[in-house]
Amino acid sequence: MTTQSVPSDLDIAQAAKLRPIEEIAEKMGLRREDIEFYGNAMAKVKLEAIDALKDRPNARYILVTAITPTPLGEGKSTTTVGLGQGLQHVGKSATIAIRQPSQGPTFGIKGGAAGGGYSQVVPMEQFNLHMTGDIHAVTAANNLLAAMIDNHIYQGNALEIDPYSVTWRRVMDVNDRELRNIVLGLGSKSDGRPHQSGFDIAVASEVMAILALTTSLRDMRERLGRISIGVNGKREPVTAEMLKAAGAMTVLMKEAIKPNLFQTLENTPALVHAGPFANIAHGNSSILADLVGIKTGDFLITEAGFGADIGAEKFFNIKCRYSGLRPDAAVLVTTVRAMKLHTGKHRIVPGRPLPAAMLKENPDEVYEGAANLRKQIDNVRKHGVSPVVCVNRFHTDFDSEVEAIFRVAQEENARVAVSNHWAEGGKGATDLAKVVIEAAEEPTDFRFLYDVNQPIKAKIETITREIYGADGVTYEDEAERQISQYEKAGFGNLPICMAKTHLSLSHDPKLKGAPTGFTVPIREVRASVGAGFIYPLLGEMRTMPGLSSAPAAENVDIDLESGQIVGLF
Repeated sequence: MTTQSVPSDLDIAQAAKLRPIEEIAEKMGLRREDIEFYGNAMAKVKLEAIDALKDRPNARYILVTAITPTPLGEGKSTTTVGLGQGLQHVGKSATIAIRQPSQGPTFGIKGGAAGGGYSQVVPMEQFNLHMTGDIHAVTAANNLLAAMIDNHIYQGNALEIDPYSVTWRRVMDVNDRELRNIVLGLGSKSDGRPHQSGFDIAVASEVMAILALTTSLRDMRERLGRISIGVNGKREPVTAEMLKAAGAMTVLMKEAIKPNLFQTLENTPALVHAGPFANIAHGNSSILADLVGIKTGDFLITEAGFGADIGAEKFFNIKCRYSGLRPDAAVLVTTVRAMKLHTGKHRIVPGRPLPAAMLKENPDEVYEGAANLRKQIDNVRKHGVSPVVCVNRFHTDFDSEVEAIFRVAQEENARVAVSNHWAEGGKGATDLAKVVIEAAEEPTDFRFLYDVNQPIKAKIETITREIYGADGVTYEDEAERQISQYEKAGFGNLPICMAKTHLSLSHDPKLKGAPTGFTVPIREVRASVGAGFIYPLLGEMRTMPGLSSAPAAENVDIDLESGQIVGLF
């Protein structure tokens, strides 16, 4: 255990020496005409750059995932940034590709997603706030469709939409539990039709999922047109195209489709694009960012949300299916605190200090909590990808506890390295970088977990059995009806995007480690036809989070003398 004094993330970020963004683009092989400036430190990359780079060799493609995290997160984004910087320290060029954070977590509990310590994407304030307005574009496009649905029904309902079948909800990018369930259309007859609906958080919108999975402007236009909002009286799908909404939605998204270019504290190129949550969407940054980044250096490092049972499984079976790209290795981030949590002996509450017992030296407890790490190693290997265990080291960790994680990884024949990128930046990630290079040089045997042409239930049950370790699946009557409806409508050959808790391999957040003997309940199944996946909801899942008793927003302000933001992490 060591002691460290590191400034706040915001202080570090505000002291950063940024290079002009055109220099970062040039470092990637991009031309001046390939980018559009948003000030000196941010830019958008035009989609024409993908074609301009097509003759360059592909980089090694590395996924960063994790074991099932604590409520605090285990540092995947920080590790992604640190690894990108660390590869530069060992003589390799690298680009990282990560998601844009939602303002829900930014002003809630978890904080932003720019990394942390000396492994951050900068400028951090713009990264964690409005950036270039992409999430606002998603919100506008989503809500335009919602308005056009209600207006169509109000104006006579020529498409004979069944009002009770409409699943399309409004969105906003703020945690607000009061908006989960609302009644619309109150007032006079001219104010609309009274009906119940609600809001989701913007990053849960199918429009966001489409942004992340699209491969071109034409593809996005077609995907937006395929959005299914409900059915007509004959139980046939009604789409955004039929409502004549997809064209205007595409216009609202025409700038958002371009990936955003940032840099790390050590001037590593960082592509930041799209921000779907992994527990209620597919949790990966955009295919378009990867299609740019895969041609811009020796390595492209990307990150998938939450544990390997969620973000990585969806990366392999949804994102890679649509992008055509194949990973060369996967980094599994773990921490001492997460290993101890998976013993089931401790409870971590966001906003409160870690339990005192958790901070005591106890390598036996770390080893005891290894079941989750072992299962996640297996989950990565099920897709034919080599896992690298990364111990994201905290200054409160003891050497004996880190050694216990090494022992587990070695027992599973997995490569392992300690990384201290939070405190030391790229220098602290050089051991991890060397091990990742070694793993990426191995031949891969990448494979999907299931055939998309299987029935919907077969695909769901493959994921629950193979990835979660469940004994079986139960379906509520509504889910049974929806599955039958989707297969009759021709949606049965889409991949599966499971919506479940990120705090357990199972559907129950209280089940830690690698639980067995459980049955997964499917209460509802939705079809995100535009995004291109079927969306089962496991147990109780919220698509609009709420704020805590002490949200992070309470600490954020602006220094009126200097104009600098204060209190943002």
